[in-house]
Amino acid sequence: MARLDKLYLGTNTKMYKTIFDTVDFLTRLDTLTSDIDREKLELFVIPSFTSLEAARKCIPANKISLGAQNMCWEDSGQFTGEISPVMLREVGVKIVEIGHSERRHILRETDSEENKKVLTALSHGFTALLCIGETEEQKELGMSDEVLRIQLKAGLHGVAPEQAENLWVAYEPVWAIGVNGKPASKEYADEKHAVIKQTLTELFGKEAGGDIPTLYGGSVNKENAEGLIEMPHIDGLFIGRSAWDAKNFNEIIRRVFPLFFNREDKEREAM
Repeated sequence: MARLDKLYLGTNTKMYKTIFDTVDFLTRLDTLTSDIDREKLELFVIPSFTSLEAARKCIPANKISLGAQNMCWEDSGQFTGEISPVMLREVGVKIVEIGHSERRHILRETDSEENKKVLTALSHGFTALLCIGETEEQKELGMSDEVLRIQLKAGLHGVAPEQAENLWVAYEPVWAIGVNGKPASKEYADEKHAVIKQTLTELFGKEAGGDIPTLYGGSVNKENAEGLIEMPHIDGLFIGRSAWDAKNFNEIIRRVFPLFFNREDKEREAM
């Protein structure tokens, strides 16, 4: 299967870094990765809301893209505690993360709500990063593929094929993330990415659907990142705590970057 011509690598720092911590992390990461061609690497970080403005000021927008961890589907209104797309645009956000497992399973967000957020993000010119994934119970019941297809079809309902260029999908099996996560095998991860890509093609057509980046996130670390990125259906990695130290993140980037493009060369030679 043909790979995309760009590798996608990023992290969501959740509720861990202060403004000072975020600026220090991003500044170090920018320095460590400054020599890597950004035509071939989409590097992104999704920090806390309070850090976004300072984060945007401390690094070049063309080197590290910034994302928001959530967003309301309304531009304004009586939504105490929410953040509107207008506010995110004001601080220079490019990406909006939607439907993370913790939003779905702890804060009880529904597929319908994720869909409204996707549509709003796209209408405001953001890249919508839709997170999907099955629970351990759903996996044990053999429902993983159905769950992923439902989350995609519901979450992307009403999205036009011409909007697909601003869509990314992150597959994060619920049982594989967090402090007690159980890493998925690279074969299992790739199998689910194949299901995701097939569904995206059904929704948006072979060309538009096939160009949507699909990222794997689920206890990714220095030990398993290389194996994952060599899988044919995985276009990038959405990394958790292993990427929260700039030096560690840079090391992962350096390990997987050549492997991603070496695989692409091998596929061309085999054709």
